[in-house]
Amino acid sequence: MPLLARTVQAPLHIEVRRGAVANLGTILADGRISAGGDVAVVVGPGLGEQIADLIRPSLGSADVYTAAGGTLDAAIELADKLRSRHYDAVVGIGGGATVDTAKYAATRWAIPMVSVATSLANDGIASPVASLVNDGIKGSYGVHIPIAVVVDLDFVESGPDRVNRGGIGDVISNISALADWELARQVRNEPVDGLAASLARMGAEAVLNHPGDMNDDGFLTVLAEALISSGLAMAVCGSSRPSSGGCHEIMHATDALYPGTASHGELAGLGALFCTFLRDDRRRFAEMSACLRRHQLPRTPADVNLDEEQFVRVVEFAPRTRPDRYTILEHLEMTPTVIAEKLAEYDTAVAAG
Repeated sequence: MPLLARTVQAPLHIEVRRGAVANLGTILADGRISAGGDVAVVVGPGLGEQIADLIRPSLGSADVYTAAGGTLDAAIELADKLRSRHYDAVVGIGGGATVDTAKYAATRWAIPMVSVATSLANDGIASPVASLVNDGIKGSYGVHIPIAVVVDLDFVESGPDRVNRGGIGDVISNISALADWELARQVRNEPVDGLAASLARMGAEAVLNHPGDMNDDGFLTVLAEALISSGLAMAVCGSSRPSSGGCHEIMHATDALYPGTASHGELAGLGALFCTFLRDDRRRFAEMSACLRRHQLPRTPADVNLDEEQFVRVVEFAPRTRPDRYTILEHLEMTPTVIAEKLAEYDTAVAAG
């Protein structure tokens, strides 16, 4: 008998709205995650006190832990603290570093984890991956997908605009990642998961063509849902393939060679635009370039303070960051001289757009 369905891990509850943090107790109770508020709340050092004051009325039984740094050591230290008593769930409230620390710590003891995002920097808010720094190098660690994902638009609106815009770059990079996946199918017969690809593509297309900006609740909601959809795409296929191709190889290479250059989303967007140019997909290149320009995101190496020599080195090094992944960068096998020539053509094309 053929297999007629498959089981997919997904959050039980997803909510994107204003005032979510203040009403967290009600959200957890309505979602049947924690009726009595016996949860461990993990906050970052920046918003810790403000968040603690907001949740106390509805989560009086919660223990609040502060996690800083987004490191593997911090996540392991938090995991040790979680053994102090039984918790219905671990609730990570904050940006990517705080949420990823909470995801990893909760997974260590198989405790359900609730992701409460106060920024829209990348698709980690709903993914089965935690990005943590270990010995100065950022690595990706497999974790349980959050049991619930909540985005508080009040905090997003009041947060750093540049941080939130980075999520746009991360989402639209899915378009480049999916093109790389299709290339791998054509060249290496790599299987493509159609459901995962659809989830990753729908969110990217919605953000790419949305006329709103970061001051528009409608646009923020679409961006938040696109990031969540991207995380679900990774959970569906069991890897980051639908959301990570040559674009993220460039991002990881930049982080390795020139740490602190720009954010995850900014570099993913730049990498996606460059890889799309390498594919000579003029329609997609124009659409992505226009979107990045409209949202004031980097489009050239100079925009992130990298000179030609540095970016050539990044692109040359990029395939080594994901040796098992086939993308346009592996397909072209460019020498440093060819990369420099392509970069000059790319800069001209961006300027013309």
